[in-house]
Amino acid sequence: MKLLVCGGAGFIGSNFVRRALAGNDAVEVVNLDKLTYAGNPDNLRSVEADPRYKFVQGDICDREIVMRAAEGVDAIVNFAAETHVDRSLLGAAHFIDTDIKGVLVLLEEARRVGLERFVQISTDEVYGSIESGSFTEASLLNPRNPYSASKAGGDRLAYAYWSTYGVPVIITRASNNYGPYQYPEKLIPLFVTNALRDQALPLYGDGRNVRDWLHVSDHCRAILFLLEHGTPGEVYNIAGDNERENIEITRKILHLLGRPESLITPVQDRVGHDRRYSLDASKLRGLGFRPRVDFEEGIAETVRWYVENEWWWKPLKDHDGEFRRYYQQQYGERLS
Repeated sequence: MKLLVCGGAGFIGSNFVRRALAGNDAVEVVNLDKLTYAGNPDNLRSVEADPRYKFVQGDICDREIVMRAAEGVDAIVNFAAETHVDRSLLGAAHFIDTDIKGVLVLLEEARRVGLERFVQISTDEVYGSIESGSFTEASLLNPRNPYSASKAGGDRLAYAYWSTYGVPVIITRASNNYGPYQYPEKLIPLFVTNALRDQALPLYGDGRNVRDWLHVSDHCRAILFLLEHGTPGEVYNIAGDNERENIEITRKILHLLGRPESLITPVQDRVGHDRRYSLDASKLRGLGFRPRVDFEEGIAETVRWYVENEWWWKPLKDHDGEFRRYYQQQYGERLS
């Protein structure tokens, strides 16, 4: 199978590319990535010389580039997205462009050439917050911030192309991912790298917001599984079955690093902060898929990766003007 992986230089996308190439000698991957601030060629150093791998720099909103990148492929897996809630609160326009308009361009190409599969990577955030119980694939969508609204738009647009044109779309909604190569704006890599420097860990509100944590390797395994066993037109929740409060994750990071809890710095909560996400993934389990990574082992392995790979994150935090601008804009007043 020849795959077009969109957004393959990002966190989840790069983990997927490496796993896809490692798991089957017959797989070829074309990686189409715009290389925004979160797209990093260093994520794919280990495969850049593989003859089965090809990189194309470009925007999924650009129809001509998409057509060239998709030539001869059997399936598209679309990770390409603006993904950070905090950034969407600062400005939503880029989210609409990539997460909806870009999906439209990809779907039109899939329809034009008659691809075998189109996997749209959505998110559990399209459901909104839930006080008790868990969301199933049949739950109503209630996105509550610009990021999740843009992802819901792409999610439903993909389904519409299945329903209307028969494009063989599969939609996945995964819970919070963690693991290596995650850009240090997100909670776990931000807090690990800040703690390594004895800097404040800016924890929103009371820290009691709950997220389900899924190791990125399990997420990638699930997508590969669904490429083979998923049914077009269906939505699949992908859960880690590891619900934790943010304060618990924060304390765990400090414990693993041997740093004091005095680094925890409560800051003003972000607006519209969803209280709890929870997924029922029994539909996927019914097909025979189970996550493998134990959370305690996974978080320890993830923290260790950032400790041992300063070469990867230090340039992003120290020399990337984009990260410094964002961090000051997001946390400057909160920490002052």
